[in-house]
Amino acid sequence: MRTLLAALLACCLGLGAISAKTDGFTVLTSEAARRADIAHAARALPDAVLLDERGVSGGLLERLRQDGRIAVVNFIYTRCVSLCLAMGTEYQRLQSDIRRLGLADRVRLLSISFDPADTPDRLDRYARGMHADADIWTFAMAPDAAQLRALLSAFGIVVIPAPYGQYEHNAAYHLASADGRLERIVDLEETELLLDYLQRSGRGPA
Repeated sequence: MRTLLAALLACCLGLGAISAKTDGFTVLTSEAARRADIAHAARALPDAVLLDERGVSGGLLERLRQDGRIAVVNFIYTRCVSLCLAMGTEYQRLQSDIRRLGLADRVRLLSISFDPADTPDRLDRYARGMHADADIWTFAMAPDAAQLRALLSAFGIVVIPAPYGQYEHNAAYHLASADGRLERIVDLEETELLLDYLQRSGRGPA
């Protein structure tokens, strides 16, 4: 009987630890956790000076405020030969869908590079290669390393240097509001869910 009680106690303690680490069993991975965290409560974004593909400098928060649209943000680097190329294809389709659904006055795309080697000229070449419509899809980089780190942290992006000048990093659709808040994170595979959400949103993510 003592052995049985001890086993039950150990089981309960183990389940309690798992529950604590998974927010009551609602998430099982850090990626799912960051999505659930933002869906539960929007996160204020830090400001960061961005240099866009035209060479124009300006703060992220001011850019969001002046534009007034929901910004679907992703993080890339132009030398990427894997995930970023896949994201580029997804963003090309999303750009077409935004036009097709008449959402261009409410939604825009913003790709931010975390690679210090991505100069405005390089971003411009990349944008042209992606057939980006500057009225919908823009590119930028954060020249200040400390501001970039704060930005990546706020969005929940982890970047790890890899061999041959590459990087390992996570990716998703990040919805930023005009008032500078990260309000939703949607998996890349859930483009239809994202579009449906944007269509139903009168003022931006809730």
